[in-house]
Amino acid sequence: MKLVRFGAPGHEHPGVLREDGSRLDASAFGRDYDEDFFRHDGIPALRAWLERHGAGAPSVPAGVRWGPPICRPSKIICVGLNFRDHAAESGMEIPREPVLFFKATTSLCGPNDPVVVPRGAQKLDWEVELAAIVGQTASYVEKDRALEFVAGYALHNDYSERAFQLERGGQWVKGKSADTFAPLGPFLATRDEIPGSGRLPMWLKVNGELRQSGTTANMIFDVPTLVSYISQFMTLLPGDVISTGTPAGVALGRDPAVYLKPGDVVELGIEGLGQSRQVVAAWTA
Repeated sequence: MKLVRFGAPGHEHPGVLREDGSRLDASAFGRDYDEDFFRHDGIPALRAWLERHGAGAPSVPAGVRWGPPICRPSKIICVGLNFRDHAAESGMEIPREPVLFFKATTSLCGPNDPVVVPRGAQKLDWEVELAAIVGQTASYVEKDRALEFVAGYALHNDYSERAFQLERGGQWVKGKSADTFAPLGPFLATRDEIPGSGRLPMWLKVNGELRQSGTTANMIFDVPTLVSYISQFMTLLPGDVISTGTPAGVALGRDPAVYLKPGDVVELGIEGLGQSRQVVAAWTA
């Protein structure tokens, strides 16, 4: 099953992506895709509702905005330097343990929303990533059970402002958390839809030019390892997002580095998780 949300920012409604690519309006299901939904067996309940009522549910008009496929989660946890080739292009050693940082949840936006250059930004960068969505409360989870705590997966572009991230002191979060810096989706594919999360091709283009091409098989720490590891340090709540890292090809690793500017078009995708497209927009007061 593929979960979608649609409508104006802050006023999204739940839906489901049909096999033909159209969107079914699941507003009558009565629950949005938030922490409570995942905590209280929302996915099987939605399946049951679809069996009874899906045939008569209305379609979402094609032009309606795609929202992020989940409501604002309690946490967006990101994993840095989780691809060997990306660590190498960044000039950093292969980490012995996962490198963790956060994105502010206010950075979450729809998959095709514009990405806005923050005020004073100089070095806006892209990062195609696989996001794992937590399905139930997880604390001190063993690796061999970790996938039981994953509700599904989504495409994520972990936008970064490298000057804020690396040149302004402190932690990476400053360069990761601007509004629109976490376009998620177009949909959340439930775990049964993606049985091989460790071998998914992924790519990203800027203005039609391929910049990133890789596979999740090159991750240093796979999804079960990450879920288990992170749960040793914090409680993961239903709906939390774990963004699992990016392959080589980011602007930071190019010589010379050419960062995004207003008017640029970023397109990205992961096999089985669809594609998204963001146009870079200038910040306005």
